[in-house]
Amino acid sequence: MDESKVILPERLLEEKKPAKAKKQPKVPKEPKLAKEPKPAKEFKLTAAQKEKTPSDAAVALDPNSMFKEGFLKAVYAERPSKHVITRFPPEPNGYLHIGHSKAIAINFGFARYYGGDCYLRYDDTNPEKEEEKYFTAILEMIEWLGFKPYKITYSSDNFQKLYDLAEDLINRDGAYVCHCSDTEVKKQRGEGKGLERYSCSHRDRPIEESLVEFRAMRDGNYKPREAVLRMKQDMQDGNPQMWDLTAYRILEAEHHRSGNKWRIYPTYDYTHCLCDSFEDITHSLCTTEFQLSRVSYEWLCDAVKVYKPMQREYGRLNVTGTVLSKRKIAKLVDEKIVRGWDDPRLYTLVALRRRGVPPGAILSFVNELGVSTANTNIQLARFEQVVRRYLEQTVPRLMLVLDPIPVIIDNLPDDYLEDIELPFSPKDPTMGNHIVPFTKTVYIDRSDFREVDSKDYFRLAPGKAVGLLKVPFPIKATSFEKDETTGLVTEVHATYEKPEEGSAFKKPKTYIQWVASSPKHKSPIRAEVRIFSALFKSENPDSAEGGFMADLNSHSEEIYPNAMIETGFNEVRARAPWPEKEGEKAVKDEKTDPSSSEAHTSEDITTKSSLIAHPETVRFQGLRVAYFAMDTDSTDGKIVLNRIVSLKEDSGKA
Repeated sequence: MDESKVILPERLLEEKKPAKAKKQPKVPKEPKLAKEPKPAKEFKLTAAQKEKTPSDAAVALDPNSMFKEGFLKAVYAERPSKHVITRFPPEPNGYLHIGHSKAIAINFGFARYYGGDCYLRYDDTNPEKEEEKYFTAILEMIEWLGFKPYKITYSSDNFQKLYDLAEDLINRDGAYVCHCSDTEVKKQRGEGKGLERYSCSHRDRPIEESLVEFRAMRDGNYKPREAVLRMKQDMQDGNPQMWDLTAYRILEAEHHRSGNKWRIYPTYDYTHCLCDSFEDITHSLCTTEFQLSRVSYEWLCDAVKVYKPMQREYGRLNVTGTVLSKRKIAKLVDEKIVRGWDDPRLYTLVALRRRGVPPGAILSFVNELGVSTANTNIQLARFEQVVRRYLEQTVPRLMLVLDPIPVIIDNLPDDYLEDIELPFSPKDPTMGNHIVPFTKTVYIDRSDFREVDSKDYFRLAPGKAVGLLKVPFPIKATSFEKDETTGLVTEVHATYEKPEEGSAFKKPKTYIQWVASSPKHKSPIRAEVRIFSALFKSENPDSAEGGFMADLNSHSEEIYPNAMIETGFNEVRARAPWPEKEGEKAVKDEKTDPSSSEAHTSEDITTKSSLIAHPETVRFQGLRVAYFAMDTDSTDGKIVLNRIVSLKEDSGKA
């Protein structure tokens, strides 16, 4: 059994909380937002962001602010264009993660802000690592975030054109075929230790000879690593990206689009700038890890006399407390630590979607951080705080009981029924109201009852009254029953404390959530609830003794199999998505599986869409508990909920 999953069939929630209970509010107030967590050292709020209150920052922050000021404004000013054209060029060899959301927001958002276009270009020049499922998943995530590519292109579309330019580069004495081993090339480049650099012995071979050898590579006369085409740059330049980079190498692998037509494939350093040029990209925006590559980018465009786009680099987004490496996530998947690449504890975009994080919250997160040339290291708590604030403003509220125990109100008739009207959001009347039944038997959370009362405890206990949210009068516990084997309370008896006519109503000190038993109303709605916490124990799992696998949190998932939801859930489900944002308005009418779909064009995905909401768009706040979304494991006969985030940063105080 996966030790990171703990199934809690009847676990007392008190076991997870301090012995001394926190005071509850005197009236059923909405939970307050948590205090702003301290950001990572590298992150600083701008003055404009500091002025915004926690309640409105995630939603009210101008979604275009990162284009109106700072780095991106300066980038446009450097090359103003009547028609801005950008591109997002992922390698289709893995699932996108949260760091990629910044690149998507910048490239697509920059073009949209200036009324231009953004290409989705798959950099498919390495057939050994590319799989069809990644093409599909990448497009799905872009559209989920609310963007639509101007065109979907492939670097492989240009294989012939790239090859022709390579021959042209050779003829211009700008490239040569090299037969050196990897060890020899490393020595030529100073072994990475600043030692003296020198040129390859093949560098000065005649142009005609390199041309013949390059065609021999193409025609299958060499095996992989026996020959490569290198650009003739400047080995004495201080920039390693000018040390005669490889332009073409031999790969004996079938390409997903061109089949076995090619045995030689262009490298990123050769392909990227030329494809930018072919597509008339005005602003080639990438992370600072490619800053040194700008020199070789411009060198190659000039060397083959083609249009030269402007490359500029911004700081990448890193999130601490998790792993984003494809290799490491694959290990977690292969060893069954997580369910798959979309496990809600991961920070791939498919995982965040399954967890229930709204795409608008991710864009708000990126926008709030701003864009500069500095890398940004952000704690998971910072990300979750933005998600929490976003959900606070955009999703309805329902009553949910994680670990239910029945309360029988003995002084009510067996057929007692009262309609209780509840708002979906006390802060947003446009969400509307709904009716739930109140009957003789209600379910409350096990954590809201104590066998022995104390002065500092304000929920239900023998002889003590508590309010039920929106129910006119409180209930008072009179007795309870226990299971002799487990020692757990199985049933509580109470009375409805309706004052006699003319008597004053004494308001209870606190109110708790509840769900009534009413077969007529199909109440309660039963569900399995998965409470997710951080997958790792430390801020830097890689630095843990024994590596990241030794840093796993054994309680990263707790399952409550017998949870109950009030009947308002049916309306929330019918009205999904919550909130209705561009990327979730139309979704597939089939169960999401990021690894199985065959379509990888925008048109393919659109034709498969309908107005049926994905399960994860059914989002709500479980009053006094957390924010939840339906999981894709849900079926017609079983509802599965994922916790998106807690109500407060310290879940123990929620």
